[in-house]
Amino acid sequence: MSGLRVIPTWRHGQERLYVCRADGSNVAWYDREAARVNLLGESHRDDVLEALGPFLTGPVTVGPPPVPNPAELARLSLHPDDDLAPNRPGEALMIALDRDPGPAHRLRPDPRRRALAAEQAVGEALDRLDGAGWHTLHSIPLPGGGRIHHLAIGPGGLFAVHTLNARKQRVQVADPMVTLGRHEPEPLLRRIRAEAGRASYALTAEVHALLALTGPADLRVTAPPRDVRVLRDTELPGLASLGGVLKPADVEGLHAMARDRRTWGKV
Repeated sequence: MSGLRVIPTWRHGQERLYVCRADGSNVAWYDREAARVNLLGESHRDDVLEALGPFLTGPVTVGPPPVPNPAELARLSLHPDDDLAPNRPGEALMIALDRDPGPAHRLRPDPRRRALAAEQAVGEALDRLDGAGWHTLHSIPLPGGGRIHHLAIGPGGLFAVHTLNARKQRVQVADPMVTLGRHEPEPLLRRIRAEAGRASYALTAEVHALLALTGPADLRVTAPPRDVRVLRDTELPGLASLGGVLKPADVEGLHAMARDRRTWGKV
């Protein structure tokens, strides 16, 4: 076999190296932490080890992977270009800023950079739920140019999380309007509900809407909004206490479906 390439992926500080054919399909992966090369076919052994040679860091076990569950099989068959799991918090904003950084003489900070910092703060808080059995995907693109900032999947259910930079500003929520500082109120909760609805349609599962505010000076909610949670970023770790909705196998299966870009193509 020729033309194998090694693709590194990172998730929560852990590295896996996938060995792929030219068409992007996987033939093996190297789990550096477990010191194990998992082969999807014994006939690939020599070619895989040759491709991984520069990356191996000592003795490794080589053999077939543990019996994969359906979610693992779905992930292994996923082309890297269609895999949303490697997306970083604020991925879409980072790409936009790289393409168009804006004028260097701007008198005020680019609002996109403040929005990016907010998405990164919320994304990092959600990623830390991983130890409690949660998975989070970031910057999920939707048809028409929209996107879901974060999708959290765990024992407590599914949450489409919309981030709002509210640093040192007062926030008032009067369903469906959200007022940020001295800005005009906007019907943000309608948009957030619509994003959660599109996610529910794509995943054929109930997805809850969540508005995450970063660093507000004050938060006033006139009445609990219908079907939308409103949390400060510092309150997001509390999601880890939620449970009883999804079993671990359900979490893995929904994560495998949600990370596939094609899942979102018709919503």
